[in-house]
Amino acid sequence: MSVVELADVSVRRGHSLLLDGVDFAVEEGERWVVIGPNGAGKTTLLSLLSAQTFPTQGMVGLLGEVMGAVDVFELRPRIGVSSSAIAERIPRGELVRDVVVSASYAVMGRWREAYDEMDFQRAAQLMDMFDLSGLADRTFGTLSEGERKRTEIARALMTDPELLLLDEPGAGLDLAGREHLVATLSAMCLDDDAPAVVLVTHHVEEIPLGITHALLLNHGRVSAQGLVEEVLTDENLTATFGLPLQVRRDDDGRWTAKAAPVRSGQEGS
Repeated sequence: MSVVELADVSVRRGHSLLLDGVDFAVEEGERWVVIGPNGAGKTTLLSLLSAQTFPTQGMVGLLGEVMGAVDVFELRPRIGVSSSAIAERIPRGELVRDVVVSASYAVMGRWREAYDEMDFQRAAQLMDMFDLSGLADRTFGTLSEGERKRTEIARALMTDPELLLLDEPGAGLDLAGREHLVATLSAMCLDDDAPAVVLVTHHVEEIPLGITHALLLNHGRVSAQGLVEEVLTDENLTATFGLPLQVRRDDDGRWTAKAAPVRSGQEGS
């Protein structure tokens, strides 16, 4: 079963075409990274994949259902999402353990919900997986940015989703926070039991190990897509960002990108 299937999808808002004729499919077991400059359509794409936005044109298939022919309120609990918009809604005084477990009821802030032992066991497993066990009794507002990101992702996984969407999880992190997060996401992406993943980022340095495929977006259109090692090339990144770029994959599997050096005689051209 295809987890995601987009066919000739466009999204228009007023006079702006946010996505233009996008074809995109994610199969079970695949882990995708979506890369592109600001305004490329990445956030709009994730809004479609989280069943929050309907296309202006084309077909959006999610988890075997077709948008427009299914109750999205039944579909959304099967999709885990971590984004800055969701993070802003988390009460700063909420305990970390409650931020995670309350995803069972899709609420922000515990009130009078009744959780069973399996809920607490699931939350404990996720907190351990994301190195949060020692922070369970801390409030969300006292966490570092990196700790908050890991808490948000643990929450997104609480309902055992079939699709996990990560919107710029490395944004705002310092070097240590980014590397800790990338290591954690790498362990998850390399786990055969993890859900299909679509991760949005601006930076190839934030791509975790285990990512299998890449989608490049620019001005709402697909620049390239396919196996990550075939898509992340100098030519494709240069065309996507409009700047001569060099991209490399290190021996440890991590990616780096930088501006191509100016050749002698090109200065001032």
